[in-house]
Amino acid sequence: MLDDFMVRAALAGAGVAIAAAPLGCFVVWRRMAYFGDATAHAAILGVAMSLAFSMSIFIGSMTVALMMALTVSVLSGRGYAMDTLLGVLAHSALAFGLVAVSFITGVRIDLMAYLFGDILAVTQGDLAVIWAGAAIVVALIGWRWSALLTATLNEDLAYASGIDPKREQLVLTFALAITVAVAIKVVGVLLIAAMLIIPAAAGRPLSRTPEGMAVAAGTIGIFSVIAGLRAAYEFDTPAGPSIVCVAALTFLLTSVFRNVRA
Repeated sequence: MLDDFMVRAALAGAGVAIAAAPLGCFVVWRRMAYFGDATAHAAILGVAMSLAFSMSIFIGSMTVALMMALTVSVLSGRGYAMDTLLGVLAHSALAFGLVAVSFITGVRIDLMAYLFGDILAVTQGDLAVIWAGAAIVVALIGWRWSALLTATLNEDLAYASGIDPKREQLVLTFALAITVAVAIKVVGVLLIAAMLIIPAAAGRPLSRTPEGMAVAAGTIGIFSVIAGLRAAYEFDTPAGPSIVCVAALTFLLTSVFRNVRA
């Protein structure tokens, strides 16, 4: 467990968990789980674009994820049912991304690494990008925390307090795009939504305040990363899915704890 690649993997996973914790709380409170899933699926199209134009995977993934999130925000109020719109855009972006990747020649592509993550192959450069992105997300959410909570609680109350809910939605959209871009290396596009939702949902029964839920979600996320990496090391299982499995088991335990306490 003290080998360099395992240390880098643990640090990368911790960075993603810290970024996903406060954002995941808002995803749970606002019932935006499918929104996060659609944004994550769109990232594979960003990967294809990055490889085609020889640009940073982080930049390509974040750009496409942000475009997807903005498109959903614009179209949601124009006669489209939100779940239908998200389903169409999510699966279309994923399909177009996979098709686009197949046309790229001269570049060896490991699709499994992008779909399910390749945390054990994280480099020092990847670590720098992940932690820089996590710092931006945490700073952004921390800066707008009170306004985001008010807008989440009640839009009319937000307007009365001089807060524009649409602006706060854009803040969440931008933070989500950054999180997707930094998490793609760790858990892949198919499991990013799980790291957003499961630790936050698991932390809910253990907290009494919004801030406490965010801290609990971050703690559970970091624990899931370390325990998942250990399980993958011991049982020779995929690292990304193992991390999500540990998070899911933690959610089960906290749910049982809540029911027993009730």
